[in-house]
Parts: sequence; structure tokens; C-alpha cells
Amino acid sequence: MQWKIKSKPETEIVDLLQKELNIPYINAFLLAQRGITSFEEAQHFFRPELTDLHDPFLIKGMDVAVQRIKKAIAQNEKILVYGDYDVDGTTAVSIVYSYLSESYDLVDTYIPDRYGEGYGISTEGIDFAKDNDFKLVIALDCGTKAVDKIDYANSQNVDFIIGDHHTPGEQIPKAVALLNPKQQDCPYPYKELSGAGIGYKLVQALHQKRGGKIEDIMHYLDLVAVSIGADIVPITGENRIMAYYGLKQIAINPRAGLRALSRNVADKVLDISDLVFTLAPRINAAGRIKHGKEAVKLLVEKDVQVANRFADEIEAYNIERRGLDQRITEEAFEQIDANNEQNTPATVVCDDNWHKGVVGIVASRLIETYYRPTIVMTKSNDILAGSVRSVSGFNVYDALQACSEYIIQFGGHKYAAGLTVAPDQYENFKKKFNQVVAETIAEASLTPEIKIDTEIHFKEISPKFFRILKQMAPFGPGNMNPVFVTHGVNDSGYSKKVGKDGSHLKLSVRDLKSGIVMNGIGFGMGDKYEMVKSGNPISIVYTLEENHWRDKVSLQLRIKDIKPAY
Repeated sequence: MQWKIKSKPETEIVDLLQKELNIPYINAFLLAQRGITSFEEAQHFFRPELTDLHDPFLIKGMDVAVQRIKKAIAQNEKILVYGDYDVDGTTAVSIVYSYLSESYDLVDTYIPDRYGEGYGISTEGIDFAKDNDFKLVIALDCGTKAVDKIDYANSQNVDFIIGDHHTPGEQIPKAVALLNPKQQDCPYPYKELSGAGIGYKLVQALHQKRGGKIEDIMHYLDLVAVSIGADIVPITGENRIMAYYGLKQIAINPRAGLRALSRNVADKVLDISDLVFTLAPRINAAGRIKHGKEAVKLLVEKDVQVANRFADEIEAYNIERRGLDQRITEEAFEQIDANNEQNTPATVVCDDNWHKGVVGIVASRLIETYYRPTIVMTKSNDILAGSVRSVSGFNVYDALQACSEYIIQFGGHKYAAGLTVAPDQYENFKKKFNQVVAETIAEASLTPEIKIDTEIHFKEISPKFFRILKQMAPFGPGNMNPVFVTHGVNDSGYSKKVGKDGSHLKLSVRDLKSGIVMNGIGFGMGDKYEMVKSGNPISIVYTLEENHWRDKVSLQLRIKDIKPAY
């Protein structure tokens, strides 16, 4: 891996923050590195306020959307809340449905079937609305590019409000309203909301029109926080505020569904990484293995015992998903080896029998090994459907655009997308995609990179430093968990391999500069054992975390890479 030290902030700003905030120099350094330059900015960063959320009516079309919903309620029209089958879609649907159903009975939910209908607004979904007399559909986390589908809905006298965050195309669907801050003419000041974030802004607008206070709807932010983590949107601006209060809600009074899902998590306050790696995969598993509506049932349920039963069912789906993920990943490796494609510019693999629900996960697994833009496809309704994942610095959405002559449909963003291809165009598409990647990818994007905030030594890791560091959370894109490097440490004598197959490394290292010893864990780093046990000085890159074990909490290093010291 490449180790890349981030640029240093201006010394004057660091000194000012250290003095005005009365914090260790390294904390002031990290704040300045994140663009914080004054006491006031630091105050907003450490203590986000719900009142700092923007007026939802700044989103283009919000006033029209609210009026249409009010009209539906006044005229006793049935409302259908429609959303994608992934975490962002199901949380968005759960938020809007829960709010509307608190005071209105004629509301229901619809999640398209991943395999029968595919992503986004479907003809089947529109027909369902028509056949069941739903006059208004609120589509969330999808629909920005559904021009033809909305034309069909209009022909069936079914009105659509679209709340989405995906990049618009050249044509805008003729819905009642399109709530998407990424529209070119939308004045909304924050452009990076998740799909559930858009759903929350709709709820905020409805509640505001009723004269309600923002505090009244804070409890919906638990699901917004889950969506922010799962959908990998920047944790800056409004997303930081909503994630901050969403995590608070989960810690203090989580909804029954999230409480049930987190029963098997260690007894600690959940952070964003717990939402991403523990709760989100389970919510996703419903749509991958059975149906996304199972996730919505869990997330809107108020009875704890019923929620526990739903959560147990979803846990069974998740176990099945993990088995499929492992098997298909192994088969993908075999396909790459058989075709001698270990060194192609991109990875494109396909098998008619692979499970569509896990191809995205498999794509991410392949990137861990080959580190290049990756597409994993399988057969779905006589066409090939696939998931696309990219590497740092490479815009895979633009690459797909360059291959559009061979694609039926695609959508997504810079680092992740989905697409469909006709089987007889697969080889042409594969060849073209490899060509586009070869011609456009930068050399630096072909090697994994660890971005390091700064070098520190163990003596700087004081209790006050770590206490303030924790307050910089929630971490994620735009505010990543600080990564440190320490040069010149060696084994204290207690480092060892751990795990059933010895694939992990339990580290105990001494900083040669101060003599201070710290413990750490390096998952998947068992192959570094000999280097560590040689006793020679090494350099380590790591983040800091609390280790919870048998009611004891200790500070440890989460190792990201190890090299001989230099």
C-alpha cells in the first residue's frame, strides 16, 4: 500500500485553536486539517444543533409536494410510499410511512422485488398502485431517471412525488415534484443528502407546515443515521448533524427494530461503523435473500417482541447471504484465473447462476484482491444485471457512460453503480469497459492508498487527547477517523497470531522514543508476524479505538498496515 501523509494545516490556525479551545496540539492540528479555523466553527463541529438544519422548503418542488400530500389527505386519497430495496430505500420508506401513518390511515408501503422488478420505479409497481386505487405515490431513493415510467404513471392517472439523491440525467421525469438537491436549478445549499435524508426533509416540511417543532421528529433520525453510514455519503454539513442526533437516539431510545437487530452487538454505544458493518448488512439481507418489505416491516414495528421475531428471520437471511457471498467470490476468482485475467485493466465477471443479491458484495471482495474497477454480473429475467464498484480516484459512472452503446440501463454515482446488459452484448461491453478504464485511469488509482493524517508518538496519546478525539465523531467520508503513523516501534515480546487459522495479529509494541507500550489488533495481518517478531524497528499505521472485553474498556490501536521502519 502507498502511505500518503495529508497536507499540514497552517501553523497559525493550529496555535489559535489550541489556545482558544485549551486542547492538546494534536487535536487542534486535526481540527484545522478538517477546515475548522475558529472557536465558533469548532463549537458547531463538536456540538451540532438541530436548529442548524436547513429549511426543507429550499428544496425545489418541496412546496408543491407538501400541497399535493395535504390535498390527498383532505380528499381521503390512498397514498403509497415506494422505495428501493436497499438500506437507504427501506429506511427512507420507513421514515415517511411512520410519520404519515401516525395521523392518517390510508397509507401503505411498496418495495419492488429485487429479482422480478429490479431497481427503481417499475411498471409492476405503477400497476399495483393503479389496481389498488392509490392516487399518490411518494417514491424515495429512486426515480430521478424514471422518465418513461413516470410518463406511464401519468397515463394511468397515478401521481408521483419523487424524493431522490442520485445524479439527474438530461431529462427530468414529469412528476408532481422532484425533490433532488442535485438538480442544477435547485437552490438547496447542501447537496449530499442520503435517500432517507431526503425522506426526512419531506417529513420536516410536512411537520413545519403543521406548526410542529424540529425536536418532535428527532426520533426519525435513527434511521437517517443508518442510511448515511450504509450509503457512504459525506458526513459533513447536514449529514453530520443528522448522524450525530441519530446516534444519540439509538443510544438513548432506539426504535424496536433497531434494538432487536443490535441484540447481538457488544454492550456498548453504537457508532457509525457499527451501523455500517452490523446493522446495515442485516437490513440489506432481507432484500438480497427474500424481499425488502421484510426490512420495512421490522423498521416500522413498535412491539418489541414482534420486532425480535422479525429480526431473527432477518438474521437467518444474513447467514444465508454470507454463505452465498463466500461461494460466489471463490467462483469469481476461479473464473479470473481460468481466463488469465489477473492483470486486465478492469475486472468483469459473469455467471448465469450467481445470486443477484450478493454481486455487489462480491465486487467489493474482488477489489480487495485486485484493486481495480470491478463489475460482477448474473442473469436476471433473460438479461444480465450487475453491480459496479470502483477504486479511489476513478469515476466509474463516467466509464459506464462511455460504454452506453452496449448497456440497456445504468445508474449510480462515482464509486458504485448498477447496470443491465443484453447477453449478446456482454463480450462487447466487457471489451469496451476494459478499454475505457485502460485509457482513463490514473496510475495512482491502481495501488491502494492509506491517507495518513499525521505522525505521532505514543506519549501524545493521553486520556484528554483521546477523549477529544472521540468527540470528533461521527466519522465517515468528509470526516474520516484520523489515521496515524508511528515510526520506530518494536515488539515488546507479547505480540502473537490469533484467530482460528492465525490470520490475525495481536500486537504489543514499544515506542522506541519513549518506551511506552501499546496493544493493537491487525485483522488479516498474520503474515506480518515474522516482521514484527524479528525485533527490528517497524512503522505502523493505525486508528485508535476502545476495546470492550468482559466489562473492561481499554484503548488499542486498530492496525491498518505495517512496514520496516524508515
